[in-house]
Amino acid sequence: MNTKTRAVTAVLACSLAASVLAGCAAGASTGGQAAPVAKIQLSIPDPLTSSVGVSAQHFADQVKKTSNGSVVVTVVPNGTSFSGDQNAAVTRLQGGSLDALILSTSVYASVVPEMNAISIPYLFKDTTEEAAFLAGKPGQDLKDKLAKKDTVALSFLTRTGREITNSVRPIQQPSDLKGLKIRVPGNTLWTDFFGKLGASPTTMAFSEVFTGLQTGTIDGQENPIEVPWTNKFSEVQKYVSLTNHINDAWVLAFSSKKWESLSADQKKALTDASAETATFKTGYDAEQAKKQLDELTAKGMKANELSPAALDEFKAVSKSLYPEFSKLIGKEFFDQAVAFTPAK
Repeated sequence: MNTKTRAVTAVLACSLAASVLAGCAAGASTGGQAAPVAKIQLSIPDPLTSSVGVSAQHFADQVKKTSNGSVVVTVVPNGTSFSGDQNAAVTRLQGGSLDALILSTSVYASVVPEMNAISIPYLFKDTTEEAAFLAGKPGQDLKDKLAKKDTVALSFLTRTGREITNSVRPIQQPSDLKGLKIRVPGNTLWTDFFGKLGASPTTMAFSEVFTGLQTGTIDGQENPIEVPWTNKFSEVQKYVSLTNHINDAWVLAFSSKKWESLSADQKKALTDASAETATFKTGYDAEQAKKQLDELTAKGMKANELSPAALDEFKAVSKSLYPEFSKLIGKEFFDQAVAFTPAK
C-alpha cells in the first residue's frame, strides 16, 4: 500500500468512527433525537438575598434536578428586566417578552380583581391557613382566571403577615395611625383600608420608598418584616408594629408563549419544582421572620405587638369595609373567600 492509499484509508476510518460516535450520542437521547435545553429567565423584583430571591434560586436548583438538566432557570433580580415597573412586568409577561416572573398578588389584581381576595385584612389566621386557601379550590380558580390572561400560574408562594413601620409613634390601636402618611401599594383595597384606619395612604413606587422615608415625604410603610430587613429601613424608621393586617402572596408564573414552547416532561419538571418551592418558602419565612425582627430591634427599632382588644378594633375596621371589598373583588369570589376562612 503506497503512502497516498494509506492516507485515504486513514481519513475514511476516522470518518466512520465519527459517524458511529454521533449515532451513539443520538441514540442516547430520546428516540435518537437530542432534546433541546430550555433556557428560562425568571424575573423577580427584589435582591437575591431577599426571601423571594432565595426562593427563586431554590426553584432554579430544583428545576435542574427534576428536569435532569433539560431546563435551565436563571434568576434576574431587582426588577432589572422590567425597569422596576411591576405593572409593566405583568403586561410584558402576558405579551411573552418575559419568560417567567414572581410578583405579588396585589399587582396581578389590576388584571384579575379576584386576586384581591387574598389581601382581605385579617382573612387568614396565619400562613398555614393561607397556604391551604391557595392550594385549594380558591387558588385553582385564580389560576384559571390568570390563564385567560396568557399567564400560566404554577404556584402561589405565601408571605408572612404585613407589619407597619414608621418614625412618629408605635401603632398600638387604629387611632395611632391618624394623619400618618403611610406608603401602600397602588391598590384600592389598601388605600380603602388605611384610609378607614385614619391614615393618609400614599402610593409610591417601591424603589422610591427608602428616600421617601429618609426625607419625610412619607412617615411609614407596611410590608412583611423581611422587607424592612432586606432594605435596611432600620436606618430611617424608629418603630415596627406587629399588626399582621394582611397576608398577601407571590405568584410564580410563566408566559403562555414560553410555556407552550416546552415539552410535556419539561412542564412536569417545572410544575413539580414550583410545588416544592411553595412548601419551602412557607417554612423558610417562618424561620427567618424572628431572626429578622431581632436584627431590626438590635439596630435600634422598637417593636410592639397589639393587645387582643386593639386587634379586635383593626378587625372591625376591615369588616366594616366588606361591602366595598365585595364590589372590588366580585361578590361571588368574595363570598367564596370569606366562607373558606370564616372570620376569626
